[in-house]
Amino acid sequence: MFIFDISNPLTLVLMLAATVLLVFLSQEIKKSYVVAIALFAYLVILIFHVAQIATLSEEFRIMISTLSRCIAIDFAFILITFFSYLWVDDIEAKAKGKKSIDNSLDWFWKKI
Repeated sequence: MFIFDISNPLTLVLMLAATVLLVFLSQEIKKSYVVAIALFAYLVILIFHVAQIATLSEEFRIMISTLSRCIAIDFAFILITFFSYLWVDDIEAKAKGKKSIDNSLDWFWKKI
């Protein structure tokens, strides 16, 4: 059974570096859809890991701890990319003079 193990430290560092670079790119070009693509990818990976843990056969029950760690890391990356999306959307809205999708975190962005 193939498991995309993101709890491996090297994979974790590479995914974090790719996420930070995508956030930086989207901030520089002021396009929030770049971070939205990363958010969608992490959601797909989460669904993939949940489907794997739900359909795990008896012979692979030893992999349940690895999959549980992967799901926890998926949630962390989703949280990071979601807040990054809201931040870049706010930057894009201010640059274009439009209304942001959600202005409820204005108090937070002003402190950054």
